Amino acid sequence: MRIIVQKFGGTSVASPEVRELALRKIEKARDQGFNPVVVVSAMGRKGAPYATDTLIDIARSAYKNIADRELDQIMCCGEIISAVIMAGTLQAAGMDAVMLTGGMAGIITDEHFTDARILKCDPTKIINLLKQGKVPVVCGFQGMTGENEFTTLGRGGSDTSASALGAALNADIIEIYTDVDGIMTADPRIVENAKILDCISYGEVCQLAHQGAKVIHPRAVEIAMQKNIPLVVKSTFSEAPGTLITNIAKEDTGGSAVIDRVATGVTYLTNIVQVKVHLDNTMETDASFKVFKTMADNGISVDLINIHPGEIMFTINADHAEKASMKLKRLNYEFEIVENCAKVSVVGGGMREVPGVMASFIEALSRNKIAILQTVDSHTSISVLVLQSDVGAAVKSLHEKFGLSN
Repeated sequence: MRIIVQKFGGTSVASPEVRELALRKIEKARDQGFNPVVVVSAMGRKGAPYATDTLIDIARSAYKNIADRELDQIMCCGEIISAVIMAGTLQAAGMDAVMLTGGMAGIITDEHFTDARILKCDPTKIINLLKQGKVPVVCGFQGMTGENEFTTLGRGGSDTSASALGAALNADIIEIYTDVDGIMTADPRIVENAKILDCISYGEVCQLAHQGAKVIHPRAVEIAMQKNIPLVVKSTFSEAPGTLITNIAKEDTGGSAVIDRVATGVTYLTNIVQVKVHLDNTMETDASFKVFKTMADNGISVDLINIHPGEIMFTINADHAEKASMKLKRLNYEFEIVENCAKVSVVGGGMREVPGVMASFIEALSRNKIAILQTVDSHTSISVLVLQSDVGAAVKSLHEKFGLSN
């Protein structure tokens, strides 16, 4: 069987008119000889009656600190409603569609409620349905424990569901339908001439996602990459070809070639604070270990780490600033917290061993008088910490400097 997994996000199933557009994508796949497996998110976004954030608000209106296990049970309702209605839409069009929860579809997870990890995916039930000519419509974002309890997969969970099913089914391709035409070189709200990328490698799109781009979750990309299954991010609302995510690096991909580019995109993360811990020569040599162990023990994730004689610098989410400050005071360290920061990154698989990339990066920011608070780089990305007020200018200048509008 030629199997295609088609995942439709919340805006792609939010109304009867939009579900008709999704129906056409499914019909087209069948006309092309594929056996579709449909994965759906909850309908709409925050404020919509069945959106996940709305359901969370309802649960927390009873008790702000409601247990994660109970929270998962109500969060699963959004996808169940969406899958039932989408299955009904397909049935009305003459398709033999069958709704499945994540657990029914064979997605078994650990018991980490609200952010569960998939332990295994048994595709037996779906394969049997496909052999009968049926179209499975699966609830994304959810799974089931070995004790048959609902769990949810955390942010981007429906993408993860689609990739997990695609990998288990050895699908030919996984399509991620959303409300944009593909993955862009930058946030179009900041860069008006940002471009849709025809093709991008698994590694590059993971970097973009980790550094702030929200088109697809990196966990979903990593799962597809393990089985080398192509992913395509495209729009439910247009016939644009979208962005192909694959291992192919610099060769023709059937109409779209990946050019030998240094940079692929510019992205950013906000709501960040910088922490500077000041040390003196009388302090213990394991001060760095103590600081980072304290952060880890208190569930505070750190980023942009720089360790110098006499000073440790790192960044954390602004929501953890108060807790971090309290813990550092208990360690009797002198420290400084710089608020209202943002991380801006340039990502590109072509950066490796190319001289002058960092110079171009710094030049673009300095010409625009953007203060650089911290930097970090890898083989495929360069990131800089700036004031949040400078994010727009930084993204625009880097996008232009690396020729991403060309």
